[in-house]
Amino acid sequence: MNVMRSSAEKSGDTAEDDATVFSRLYMLLISGFVLFFIGILIILFAVMLNNSGSASGGVVVFIGPFPIYIGAGSDVSVIIAFSVILAVLSIVVFFAVNRKMKSLDD
Repeated sequence: MNVMRSSAEKSGDTAEDDATVFSRLYMLLISGFVLFFIGILIILFAVMLNNSGSASGGVVVFIGPFPIYIGAGSDVSVIIAFSVILAVLSIVVFFAVNRKMKSLDD
């Protein structure tokens, strides 16, 4: 059966669809934070149970166009190289998406 809808009903459906999409994205964000903290807890418990391990860590912080590299441990060069690659890749993706959005606006 073909039912014609008024514009008010159509806009109501769109608002409900937007709310559904927003709630799904919000749940995805919350799930990411929960998984992140569960991972941290698992690593902490593993370190407490196994006292003979060693740890390495590194971070790259971009302040404007200037990267700051910080690291400690035996495998820090690999960790920093990987984080630099990820940082550069994220900047490239940002500019590519930004260019695509600008071309869609025109």
